[in-house]
Amino acid sequence: MSPIEARFYQKLDEGKVKCLLCPHGCVIAPGRSGICRVRENRDGILYASTYGLVSSVALDPIEKKPLFHVDPGSYLLSIGSYGCNFSCEFCQNWQISQERPELYEATPEKIVDMALDQKDRRPNVTGIAYTYNEPTIWMEFVLDCAKLAKRQGLRNVLVTNGFISRDALEEALLYVDALNIDVKAWTEGFYRDIVHGRLSPVVETVERAKEKAWVEVTYLVVPGENDRDEDVRGLSQWLARLDPAIPLHLSRYFPAYRFRRPATPIETLERLRKVALERLHYVYIGNAWKKGYADTVCPECKTVLLERGGLELERSHLSDASCPTCGRRLEMVGRVWAG
Repeated sequence: MSPIEARFYQKLDEGKVKCLLCPHGCVIAPGRSGICRVRENRDGILYASTYGLVSSVALDPIEKKPLFHVDPGSYLLSIGSYGCNFSCEFCQNWQISQERPELYEATPEKIVDMALDQKDRRPNVTGIAYTYNEPTIWMEFVLDCAKLAKRQGLRNVLVTNGFISRDALEEALLYVDALNIDVKAWTEGFYRDIVHGRLSPVVETVERAKEKAWVEVTYLVVPGENDRDEDVRGLSQWLARLDPAIPLHLSRYFPAYRFRRPATPIETLERLRKVALERLHYVYIGNAWKKGYADTVCPECKTVLLERGGLELERSHLSDASCPTCGRRLEMVGRVWAG
C-alpha cells in the first residue's frame, strides 16, 4: 500500500513542512522524517509512510491493554505498526517502537472485517485496540479504522503515551471509547532526560480525554527514577482531582533497550500502591502476578468483585454493576463477560 498524504501539517518555505500531529511540532526538510521516523517530507508534502502497514495483529484480553473497567472479560482485536514519537531509554517494546520490524499490508476495511469475523465466532469480542507501538503517529489509519468500526458497533480503544496535539486528539475522541494513557513520571526532568518528551501535554491529554471517554492510566515504575512516594502521591492527587475512580496501573519495569538496572522490586510496587490508594479507588499492580494485584475491590466495603489472573478475568462476583455486599455502584463501562 502506498503512503498517503498526512493530515495535521502545514507547508513552509523552501519545501519544508511543520508536522502538527504531536507537541514536538517537527519542522521537516525534504527527504527527511520527523522524530517518530514515520512521517516523511517528500518534495514538500508530508506523507504518513506507515498507512496500512501492520506489524502485529492479535486477539487480546482487554485486561492486557490494560483496561480493567471496560467490558471486563472481553477481547479486542489488537493492531499496531511501528515507530514512536518518544524514545524512552527503558522502552519495553523497542523492537517495534525504535526499529522497523517485518510488516504486511492491510486496509481499514480488512481490519474491521477481521474484528467482525472474530465477533461472530465469540460474542465477547467487543472491538479494536490500537496498541503495541504508539498509535497516535499512525493517526490517519487509526481514524479510518475507527470510523468504520464505530459504524459496525465495535468499541475503539487507544493505548497511547498521550503525546498528541489538541486538534488530533479532538478528532480521535469522536470515535474512541476508551484510552489507556501512559503517564511515565511526574516530573518534567524525567520526561526530558529519559523519555525525550514533555509531561505537560500528556497531562492535558488525560484531562481532555477524561471529559469525552473512559480513561485508565499506566505508570511504569522505574527504580531510582520515578519510584519515590512523592512522585506517586503527586500523580494520584492530580488524578483524584479529576476523578478518584480513574483506575491507576502501577506497572513493573524490566531491563530493556538501553536500561540495564534490575527489575522493580515487588516491595516498591506494594508501597506505592498504598500511597496511591490514599486518594484513588482503584489501584492495580501489573507486570507482576500475585493474587490480589489485579483484583477489583469495592472501595466502600473491600469486597472482591472481580478476580483476575495474570492477564485476564477469572471470576466475577457481580450480577450487575453493584457490589453484592454493600450495594455501591462500580465505576465501569459496558458489561462483565465472565461469571
